[in-house]
Amino acid sequence: MHIEVKNLNKHFGQFHAIKDVNFSITKGHLVGLIGPSGGGKTSILRMLSGLESPTSGDIYFDGKLATHLPVQERGIGFVFQSYALFKHMTVFENVAYGLKVLKKPKDFIQDRVTYLLGLMGLAGSERKYPHQLSGGQRQRVAFARALAPEPQLLLLDEPFAAIDAKIRKELRVWLRNLIDEFKVTTLFVTHDQDEAIEVADEIILVQGGKIEQQGSPWEIYTKPASSFVASFIGESNIISQYTPLIGFPYLEELQKDGQWLPDVNVMIRPESIEVRNRDVSHLATAGEKGKVTHAHFRGDSWYLEIDTGAIKLFAYQSVKEKIYQPGDEVNILIHHISVFTKTDNKLIENQAKQDPLPVFI
Repeated sequence: MHIEVKNLNKHFGQFHAIKDVNFSITKGHLVGLIGPSGGGKTSILRMLSGLESPTSGDIYFDGKLATHLPVQERGIGFVFQSYALFKHMTVFENVAYGLKVLKKPKDFIQDRVTYLLGLMGLAGSERKYPHQLSGGQRQRVAFARALAPEPQLLLLDEPFAAIDAKIRKELRVWLRNLIDEFKVTTLFVTHDQDEAIEVADEIILVQGGKIEQQGSPWEIYTKPASSFVASFIGESNIISQYTPLIGFPYLEELQKDGQWLPDVNVMIRPESIEVRNRDVSHLATAGEKGKVTHAHFRGDSWYLEIDTGAIKLFAYQSVKEKIYQPGDEVNILIHHISVFTKTDNKLIENQAKQDPLPVFI
């Protein structure tokens, strides 16, 4: 099912929760709807499902107006954060519930439920009750129940939020494979950006009831539309007070009388910062000097906090490289920065990478 949302608005009394939202979802894609708490994610989801009516605007399913369609006529499967399983029903009865409502033949129900439970890794659990299952198993039953009637659109409202971190990571991979198997259009609400980046074909980032950006995880990470997007997706150094950065003469254009112009932010991804203990004075246009203030071990890397005197930065360092300790003097090369102004944003490469200077090793 192809989804299109046009000029969607939602008021709760005097509160304008959703403000002229427009987006489309390609048939068969898994789209992550993310943003800070209270940003409007669940309100958008509920309007798509028919559980809430928009104040204004339209929703189209496969080109047909669906704004005021009843819930039961939308062809939607819904998976809630709390699972919402029927406690008095067995696993089989939970999954079969929607099919019985649709009055499907008994043989069809038996075959469909058996197939889904096998796919979910729950074969042999048909007669168990929800309280006899783990959180991950209950969530799989909820997915099976949502998929049983063969929905055209699957809506997921923070489905893994109540599950511990290790199982949640396993379920991310499982969900991606599941969507690929069924090829069902899916909108996935989560507050966990890593979850969205890992499983989604596209991400829609919502803040204050408005869409900040829509695009692939790679596009949003590498080309954020605003400093808010840059700070929300992935880790980043956001510099909001002007200080010159060696190798980026463009920043001087943003100064007036030694002061940074208003509404200007510089973003530096930690992976764009190269840390070395060698002298880089030969890279006069590029080298910054600093001191390690903290070093945090993260398993596959070190997370270094570095004070350059003018600014504080954090960077990653491979565990295969030199191990730095607080107090160590280091030299750094900032490869790229993103600059956000009121009207524009730019990705800028360090001048040293364009100059015929020795390679930084």
